[in-house]
Amino acid sequence: MLALGTFLMGTTEFVVAGLLPEIAGDLQVSVARTGLMITVFAVGMIVGAPLMAMLTLRLPKRLTLMLALGVFAAGHVIVALGSDFTLVLAARFLTAIATGAFWAVANVAAARAAGPAASSRALGLVGAGAMLANVVGVPLGAFAGHLTGWRGPFWALAALSAAAIALIARTVPQDGGDQQAVSVRSELTALRSGRLWLVLAACATTTGGILAAYSYISPLLTDRSGIASGIVPLVLVGFGLGALAGSIVGGRLGDRRPHLVTVVAAAGATLLLLAISLLAGYAVPTIVLVALLGFFGLGANPVLMSLSVRFARRAPVLASALTVSAFNLGTAVGSWIAGLTLDTSLGTTGPAAVGTAIATLTLIPTTALALTHRRRATAAF
Repeated sequence: MLALGTFLMGTTEFVVAGLLPEIAGDLQVSVARTGLMITVFAVGMIVGAPLMAMLTLRLPKRLTLMLALGVFAAGHVIVALGSDFTLVLAARFLTAIATGAFWAVANVAAARAAGPAASSRALGLVGAGAMLANVVGVPLGAFAGHLTGWRGPFWALAALSAAAIALIARTVPQDGGDQQAVSVRSELTALRSGRLWLVLAACATTTGGILAAYSYISPLLTDRSGIASGIVPLVLVGFGLGALAGSIVGGRLGDRRPHLVTVVAAAGATLLLLAISLLAGYAVPTIVLVALLGFFGLGANPVLMSLSVRFARRAPVLASALTVSAFNLGTAVGSWIAGLTLDTSLGTTGPAAVGTAIATLTLIPTTALALTHRRRATAAF
């Protein structure tokens, strides 16, 4: 059920990437400005995840999840009805706050249910819901948007999230909340771990690099690679399949060799983004590279989430929320900078070039974490 929730939220975050031209034409704004729907959503999650994690700390987790889905549904109704671009952006921001709250609580619930020995695998399963969104939700939403108009997918997401409330109520165990929770100041004190902040830095740069390119993948495929717009959803399926496989494989390997996974994933994503920048004019290689980018680019995410919860110790909910914020900080900054390059000489290859530069930075915190782990292991031996 938690994976179902992340499926819906992963779909709404990324479905805009496949509908940018349609939304831009209907709302009479440029494609670059329409990309703010992705940026604003990311900003909402940056703010919403830690804020809502603290505000709902004492609430039962099941109730928090249900409330978040309710706000999520309402936000989609507003977007589906909206004709003013500013109102649409405000609704996306509201939806993102709810998404941040759901994701933070869902991560902790999954990690606690699985235990420390299998936390990466459990988070990989929850994260697989979002990855499955790229396989099914985003392409299906893009396809439906082309047939029925871009508002149709938002109506569908509103209806599905309302149904998910009932499923969460029936299946997620009731708990009493963290009634013994300490003060916000004490929670913040528990986040002094330097390794935690290295993990958060890796979350921001890895997602920033991938989403800088993926947010504007549709115009790159149609304008640069020469792929028909009707084929774009199939390319998104390839990316989603790669991301789904990467999340599952990364989660399994991450329980045994977490630092190896994070370093290899960062290096692989950087090389793939560079290759996309250089080979975007060739359709078949670009399609293959996009699928591999999903595997390497998002495969380490469950491992990073598991490490953040582990390093925070006494503040798992807030650590999980900050991880969500870090992922979306990277998304917001990456997609914003990428959008600016569309009007430069780089054109539609600009976002991939920006992604390459940002993804390269991921090697700094992941390598530092690996070296710190080796040093601690040597000292203990």
